[in-house]
Amino acid sequence: MEKNKLYIISLISFIFIHFSYGQDKLNLGVIGLVHDHVNWILNYKSENVKIVGIVEKNINSINRYKKSYNLPDSIFFDSMNDLYNKRKIDAVTAFNSTYDHLKVVKFFAPKGIHIMVEKPLSVNYEIAKEMASIAKKYNISLLVNYETSWYESTYHSKTLIDNGKIGSLNKLVFNTGHQGPIEIGCTSEFLKWLTDPVLNGGGALTDFGCYGANISTWLLDGEKPLSVSCIAKSIKKEKYPLVDDDTTIILNYEKKKVIINASWNWPYNRKDMQIYGDKGYINAINNKKMEFIKREYNSLKKINPPKISSERKDPFLLLYKVVKENYKLKPFSLYSIENNLIVSRILDLALKSSNQGKTVLWDED
Repeated sequence: MEKNKLYIISLISFIFIHFSYGQDKLNLGVIGLVHDHVNWILNYKSENVKIVGIVEKNINSINRYKKSYNLPDSIFFDSMNDLYNKRKIDAVTAFNSTYDHLKVVKFFAPKGIHIMVEKPLSVNYEIAKEMASIAKKYNISLLVNYETSWYESTYHSKTLIDNGKIGSLNKLVFNTGHQGPIEIGCTSEFLKWLTDPVLNGGGALTDFGCYGANISTWLLDGEKPLSVSCIAKSIKKEKYPLVDDDTTIILNYEKKKVIINASWNWPYNRKDMQIYGDKGYINAINNKKMEFIKREYNSLKKINPPKISSERKDPFLLLYKVVKENYKLKPFSLYSIENNLIVSRILDLALKSSNQGKTVLWDED
């Protein structure tokens, strides 16, 4: 009898916990509609995440997304203050200009609201440090979302490296970008700040250079380069007069180097990486396609990377787990502030190297 009683109590507890998990939604505020990646969250369907408000003043953006997603007028707010005062929110995700990420952190962090910004963290290293300092002061999580953080190939590459499958790592090459934001049809609201050196921090250098800096920092467990070299070119000056559109960054480490080719001049969309060791080679072609060769094979072997856990595949579920389940990011992991401070520093020094026409040391002021 006693055993049956305990069983019933346990069953009721399980049902209650399970039901509560499904009902305990993450009340999410969306800050900005002028980043075209905002479609990711507007298309998002989950029982755990609910958009409770959107902050935007640009009438073209508001009308576009109201029509595309059948959004009611009641979900829109003129300011972050208006949203905060009228809706209960647990976290916000920023799809405004990179320059305006700091404003989001300054407003919401003191209120204990967790934040995820679209890549990169900031337009420069000084602002990145300020954002990190504010987040630490108010003990809130500050995450940075990259598309490549959802890739099976990204995680399996690290598994192969950590398991010694390619031997001693000596070179990483990243090729990221597309034909150009104008060429692929980005919205005018997005283009206005994406091609502005103040609001974006640069052109292709920041827009796509951040991917390689982010992944290499993770693969190398937070190791910092000794020096940074960069050539940033403006090939399509008539289209992008204020910023670079084709950039190569070289990160020099004690026993390895990283080459980041970031461009708005590729003939097709690409986010791929090649990883070289003294015993093997990895070619991560895209999210799900990989090739691998060991020195003794003398031929490439196709790999289907294993599926990854749901919070790795889904940035908004990860945000849910961080806020609702106190999930802790590992230091230097892809979304982490530690990683993205290094990314910001790399991009700063890359811009400095390009402007000065010389290699810049990591510790150089």
